[in-house]
Amino acid sequence: MHLYQEFPPHPALAAHVACLWTSRALPAAAPVRHRILPDNCIDILWQDRAPLGFVAGMMSRAHRVEMAQPTLTLAVRFLPGAARAFFGLPLHALQDGHPALDDLWPRADAEALAAALWERERTVAQRLAILQRALLARLRAVEPGPTDRLARAAVGLIDQAGGAVRIDDLARTLGVSRQHLALQFRERVGLAPKTFAMVSRFRRAGAVLRRQTGAVDWPRLALDCGYYDQSHLIHEFRLFADETPERFARPRA
Repeated sequence: MHLYQEFPPHPALAAHVACLWTSRALPAAAPVRHRILPDNCIDILWQDRAPLGFVAGMMSRAHRVEMAQPTLTLAVRFLPGAARAFFGLPLHALQDGHPALDDLWPRADAEALAAALWERERTVAQRLAILQRALLARLRAVEPGPTDRLARAAVGLIDQAGGAVRIDDLARTLGVSRQHLALQFRERVGLAPKTFAMVSRFRRAGAVLRRQTGAVDWPRLALDCGYYDQSHLIHEFRLFADETPERFARPRA
């Protein structure tokens, strides 16, 4: 069994953090397998079985994880384009990776945070408060530069369009070249803008399918969600969910 819960961030972190979340994998007779779908976010996770923490970079495909024993996870999920303030490297270096936090932050900082989180029994609320204090301490009170604003503006326009946007048109709207937008977007967001838009479109179609109660009009769904046709929809579901949209839409046990 898998218990998941989300919590709103401290107001001072709200411009950077989508939520904090916890997950508890309870004892099971066999290993529990989970499929994690791309969501256009970067997370940092701390687990009682991996106390120093690790980062889940931006995903360009589905990932599968297996829990073989009870595990408590505490995590922070950053807003798209907002994690760069907490890391000193271009975010595309993290794509589809899970580097240890002490490879990205000073090891002493990662160890001190782990000790505060896990050294003795604490409530979830106390542990989340510790995480937020650590994030606030790391966040520099500096006005975002033009590249930050460009990336966040591009993210907003892509999300507004549900991913149905041409990158050439996006660059023109923002008054920059396609090459400049792609370079800054990859560094500040963690994916190429085209891939980010594809994931946004996939998530939109997935949300529609989860709400669907009757028969699905697949050609209409494809067009409404910004795909060229049904085969385009199927191709991207295989890419991001590792299955067809028909299989995705079926209730799971």
